[in-house]
Amino acid sequence: MDVSGIRADFPSLRNNSSVYLDNACQSLKPDQVIRKMVEYYEEYPSCGGRSVHSMATRVSTEVDETREKMACFVGSDDPASFVFTKNATESLNTVALGLDLKPGDVVLTSDAEHNSNHVQWFRVRDRGVKRRFFRTSERGEFDMEAYKEAVTRDVKAVSVTQTSNVTGVTFPIKEMAEIAHDAGAVISVDGAQAAPHMPVDVIDLDVDFYSASMHKMLAPTGVGMLYGKEEALRALRPLMYGGGTVGLTTYESVKTSPAPEKFEAGLLNYSGIIATSAALDYLSGIGMREVEAHGTYLQRLMQKGIDDIPQISVVGPEDPASRGGILSFNVRGLDPHDVAVMMDSVGQVLVRSGMHCAHPFFESRKLKGSVRASTYIYNDSSDIERFLATLKKIVGAFSK
Repeated sequence: MDVSGIRADFPSLRNNSSVYLDNACQSLKPDQVIRKMVEYYEEYPSCGGRSVHSMATRVSTEVDETREKMACFVGSDDPASFVFTKNATESLNTVALGLDLKPGDVVLTSDAEHNSNHVQWFRVRDRGVKRRFFRTSERGEFDMEAYKEAVTRDVKAVSVTQTSNVTGVTFPIKEMAEIAHDAGAVISVDGAQAAPHMPVDVIDLDVDFYSASMHKMLAPTGVGMLYGKEEALRALRPLMYGGGTVGLTTYESVKTSPAPEKFEAGLLNYSGIIATSAALDYLSGIGMREVEAHGTYLQRLMQKGIDDIPQISVVGPEDPASRGGILSFNVRGLDPHDVAVMMDSVGQVLVRSGMHCAHPFFESRKLKGSVRASTYIYNDSSDIERFLATLKKIVGAFSK
């Protein structure tokens, strides 16, 4: 992979001397994506799917092309199975609050979910729906036996992350989907951390729903994806209603549109959706297997460096190949937020700190949080060297 050529495409790298290692939160944007976004505003800033004049028709065409590319990117040939949302959080909420769950039904999740796949399930508990967790290891590693034991006949929905935003652990979704379906449950997958970093094939995985955020994969903010099987989307209630979601209304009745339109209420983020097309082209041009391999390579460099720093403890697997481009760690005697501030002030290395919207994971393991360094396609060995050198300075000066 030509990392130096890739780096040249990113204005925030050309114009900034910082090392950006907060990619699990949001990726940087290449010139191609920015130009496509500006193109919309300069040439055809109009409404799609409503007006029939030439500018509006171009918007509709560009949105349709993005939907087609999105389907192809994750292994589907059915663009109508893909809904545009504003992020994975909205997608996951649409599923959770749209399923026809009844009193006594059980929703199963892991104990390592992001709040976007945790908090909304409290709302369905108000309807008498029960919540169950299956446990991962102390380091967050998947336990197949614990999962199998938890998938009983009263489980009607399984909702899990594919790749943890804390540990980088990737769950075996295909096998989990088969077990869920055998028990009569649907499975919804949070792919926010997986889709940017590895090949994803929603048909091969046989999931009922799959959610992702485009802002983590080079696209603008405010664009998310919800995939659903045709029959699953047909049965799902929309989270919002309004313009674009209906075929015809009268004073007495409403006829909703079919998917995906019935889930896309109001004016969409056209510029973001159209620029997402360029982001998908960019990643497809590299190849997701190359993206995944590069992430593992950088994790190995990180691990080799921190092996020499005894004050560092990893939150997650010790094997860097199992961390999906994420290194979460703590420095003995230092608060994670203090470490993150010092990483920036000492070496202009930008990392994240805290509980990373996965509070139950940290609370259950009696951790105050962690520092998280997450890589992407434009990070190189010099970034890792600077990360390690800065970390060693901080440890040497402040850790006991």
